[in-house]
Amino acid sequence: MSSHRPFGLPAAVAAALLLLTAAGCSSTDAKASIPVPSPPAGEATLCQALAKELPDTVAELERNDPEPDSELTAGWGDAAIVLRCGVPRPEKMSDPQTQGVSADGVRWMLEQREGDGPRFTSVYRETYIEVSLDERFAHDIGPLVDLAAPVKKAVPCALEPECD
Repeated sequence: MSSHRPFGLPAAVAAALLLLTAAGCSSTDAKASIPVPSPPAGEATLCQALAKELPDTVAELERNDPEPDSELTAGWGDAAIVLRCGVPRPEKMSDPQTQGVSADGVRWMLEQREGDGPRFTSVYRETYIEVSLDERFAHDIGPLVDLAAPVKKAVPCALEPECD
């Protein structure tokens, strides 16, 4: 009669330890790298004011600013939400078929990105603010709602009847 050694439990424990070790070695704290805009001085001043107003959390994600460190950029989560202030006016803004949304009095132009989440650019403000969302937010403008009050406070409306 042969004896059987129960390998199921020790193998499962070994696999779990291997996964934990691999997870511990992976770098989830690495910061995303994004291009920093180069707006004119007046717009940069507005962006600096916005940087002081931005929340610590957006859509329940903690602030985690991208590299390089700049008052013109901000991020939340692991690059799930990335804000760039002082970006150039997108060419797509001239397209009359472009879609937009309004979130708590701030209007945004919507760009669907292939293989990624949406990108929104503010309209009717004295500088353009771009917010890129990963695919988790493909159908959720909640992050824009969280950013609306700081945008309204720091970046004045350039076209009064169009702003709430």
